[in-house]
Amino acid sequence: MITRIRKSKLNNKNSFVEPDEIFLDSENLQNFDRQQFEGRIEKPIPKKTILLLGILFLFFTGIFGTRLAYLQIQKGEAYFKRSQNNALEKVIIFTDRGIIYDRNKIELSWNKKTEENPIPTRAYLSPGFSHLLGYVSYPTQDKTGNFWQGEFIGKDGLEKEYNAKLKGENGAKIIETDALGKIYSENIVNPPKQGDDLITSIDSRVQTELFAFIKNLSENRSFTGGAGIIMNTQNGELIASTSFPEYNSEILSLGKDTSKISNYFTDKRKVFLDRNISGLYTPGSIVKPFFALGALSENIIDPYKKILSTGSISIPNPYFPDQKTVFKDWQVNGWTNMMEALAVSSDVYFYEVGGGFENQKGLGILNLEKYADLFGLGDKTGIDLPDEKKGIIPSPAWKMANFKGDPWRIGDTYHTAIGQYGFQVTPIEMVRAVGAIANSGKLLNPHLILNDIEKENLFSIIDLKKEYFDTIHQGMRLAVTFGTASVLNVSYVQVAAKTGTAQLGVAKNKVNSWVVGFFPYDNPKYAFAIMMEAGPNTNTVGASSVMRQLLDWMSINTPEYFE
Repeated sequence: MITRIRKSKLNNKNSFVEPDEIFLDSENLQNFDRQQFEGRIEKPIPKKTILLLGILFLFFTGIFGTRLAYLQIQKGEAYFKRSQNNALEKVIIFTDRGIIYDRNKIELSWNKKTEENPIPTRAYLSPGFSHLLGYVSYPTQDKTGNFWQGEFIGKDGLEKEYNAKLKGENGAKIIETDALGKIYSENIVNPPKQGDDLITSIDSRVQTELFAFIKNLSENRSFTGGAGIIMNTQNGELIASTSFPEYNSEILSLGKDTSKISNYFTDKRKVFLDRNISGLYTPGSIVKPFFALGALSENIIDPYKKILSTGSISIPNPYFPDQKTVFKDWQVNGWTNMMEALAVSSDVYFYEVGGGFENQKGLGILNLEKYADLFGLGDKTGIDLPDEKKGIIPSPAWKMANFKGDPWRIGDTYHTAIGQYGFQVTPIEMVRAVGAIANSGKLLNPHLILNDIEKENLFSIIDLKKEYFDTIHQGMRLAVTFGTASVLNVSYVQVAAKTGTAQLGVAKNKVNSWVVGFFPYDNPKYAFAIMMEAGPNTNTVGASSVMRQLLDWMSINTPEYFE
């Protein structure tokens, strides 16, 4: 079209193109971008519009100018003073610490809100759980109100062991206040992150009752204290772990009752001692099953061979050859084979298979040490609690270090074979060792977190013949049916057990009372260790009575453990 017009102009100088022709052609074009105003006639902005916009601009400028003048001139001094007196403060938003549950989701340790205190208060299930749960140190302020400790810190038990998991992360907010402390504004900078919860393997029902039975026996029969543990023999989970006497976790956490806390420190019964993992005790006869296994493995004796106990054996005195040194049995036990010797706890039998006598060969101290060590005695179990101690197995090297110039003698071997002399163990060591007898050679890692696969896979295998373990099982079952643990011969579950009474001190007027074992006998699922500390040697009621009371209670209230 444009080309045509130009050509026509060249051909005819007098020709004239009408405007209608241009507009008509533009309207007929279909490819104009209407949004870009193509194909449209441009029109100027009306003067009225420009005038209206100018008036609006002047109006709003006047409003802002007036307000600015008001703030700067009329109220300037007031706002200046406010800016001088106001303060911005960064304030901690305390997070909630994770909750500790038992295996049935019953709260063992939780948080309580208080109106007058911005810090959550830690609460604990009590009694019977203090050493297990521990306590915390609260966030602490200085005299000016600044927190020099801004978070909870676990100080003992699970609170300490799993502090990093439980503590969470505090948040923060900015608060603007005036000189009188009036809050003008506040803004959260970082929201708090709650700590992770713990679900333990503990059954709080069983633990509560076990603690009550230990406490009652201790107070009524003059024991210094006591401890008890129940462990799953398949995976190492602890069902109960309690120690008496104990402290109050809430009192220690708050730290306000100074009189009570002072009494804890002066109490001769060692209130802060978790006897299960940190208490070292002479075991007495509860070590005999391990040495019986050693005697079988080393082919020292046939399990059916009988040894006569007339009440003692005598050997020449190294200092006075014309005299005899006498090693007594706790009673005359007559002829006993290995199973019967375990049942009646014959000391003479284990003197002879431990150290040898006349024609009977003995294991010797090195093998006694070997088999004690094989079952984890004298070593830490790795329990997930702080401050675990390891036991002591007497040996020539140990004696040389502690009694310089005094050589190892056969009498030392005899005493070691029945769990005396310098022998010391913790209850947690014993329950693990007995668990390895119950499951025929799997030395587990005791732990307190439910379904902790990593801990369950930490174990070692004691490579001894199954028939040897069966022999020990029979002996421990006989101890219940007619021997020293007959108080545990109940109708609702078959129990296998071994008792021990360890004499203490030079005067030997105090004893530790022990009972260890497992149930159900035909399909062992749970091992136990009960220790009553330093009671009178005339006392006829000891650790076995605690376990009997607990079994009776469990048969009614938690019978699932006997299935």
